Amino acid sequence: MHRHGYQGRKFGREADQREALMKSLAEALVLRESIETTLPKAKELRNYLEKLITKAKKGGLHNRRQVISGLQTLDAAHKLVDDIAPKLAGRTSGHLSVKRGTLRRGDGAQLATISFVDDLKVEAKEVKTVKTEKKVPAKQAPKAAKPAAKPRARKPAGVTK
Repeated sequence: MHRHGYQGRKFGREADQREALMKSLAEALVLRESIETTLPKAKELRNYLEKLITKAKKGGLHNRRQVISGLQTLDAAHKLVDDIAPKLAGRTSGHLSVKRGTLRRGDGAQLATISFVDDLKVEAKEVKTVKTEKKVPAKQAPKAAKPAAKPRARKPAGVTK
């Protein structure tokens, strides 16, 4: 059978297993910021996570929910949206780099290290905001509250005059 027109890597797995693999690799990369895996998995993970990073950078509730569905845990999703995405705001794409490693001893598979291009340990650039305080003139004192009214004595129900 020919391979023409078939996109993506199968990894010898069913579709649901491939999706679980990508989610778990993406979660590990977000939490640890660098992982080592096989070269084909790293290349496929790069495409998968770049799309999630773009959604995380856009922000908003819908994009946050899509990022949550793309990762396995809420902790990883919130870290990606709240911590990592603001630090990657300077670039439009190419957030991840794949570097070839050694061959694995057991089966000779090509290993690779995938990590974020930018240093995430550096704090994001803080935007300075100037707060203006409203000055209240000293002459305007708060108004005194009105004294409470005296309670009226009620007539008994059956008495008429």
